[in-house]
Order: sequence, then C-alpha cells, then structure tokens
Amino acid sequence: MSLEAVLMDLVDRVPHAVGAILVDWEGEAVVERCHCDPYDMRFIAAHEGIILTRIKEMKSTEQLGTVEDVVITSGGGHLIIGCIDQDYSLVMNIARSCPVAQALHSFRRAVTELKKEI
Repeated sequence: MSLEAVLMDLVDRVPHAVGAILVDWEGEAVVERCHCDPYDMRFIAAHEGIILTRIKEMKSTEQLGTVEDVVITSGGGHLIIGCIDQDYSLVMNIARSCPVAQALHSFRRAVTELKKEI
C-alpha cells in the first residue's frame, strides 16, 4: 500500500478525523490527507517534533521505555503523534467528538503499514 493510500484509509476510517500527515525529522511534510486547509496540518506537524523530542527525553529520566505514541487533548480536539522510526513520525488531528480508542487503534495500524513502506 502506498503512503498516500495508508493516510487516505486512516483519515477516511476514523470518524471526525480532521487529517493526518507524515513528517520527516525536520517537521517537513512528506504526505498528507486532510479535510481542512493543508497549511493547518503542516503547521501542526512542524511543531510536533518539539513535543515528541521533549517526551522522548522523559524516557531517560522517568524510565518510561520507548515512546511509541502520545495523545494530546485540547478543548477543540485531540492530536495523536506517533513514531514511525528515528526519522519519520505520523500526526493525526481528530475532533473532540471522535472516539479516541477507535482513533488510536486505526492510528497504530497505519503506523505499522507505514513502517513497511518506509
């Protein structure tokens, strides 16, 4: 399955998904699929690297183990950030009304597929 197809399946499968974007180590978009202005997804993705780096740093101080993904909840929705490998990560934006457990299940399946493609 192509990178585009994986993201299309993810965003179309998850109810109330706003979008998903695959980004490289510099926060640059590789491929995206969204139901919003693509600039909005790219803006979020460019800053997710900072968040993910800080969380990964906790590993050494809190003995958390390897960080696979994280969910950030705000008043407007949820942001799911997950590691594909050292160089790539997946970011998904979902509405607050989206069932997080269902979104995480589909998100993790997409990460597995992306690992095969990268």
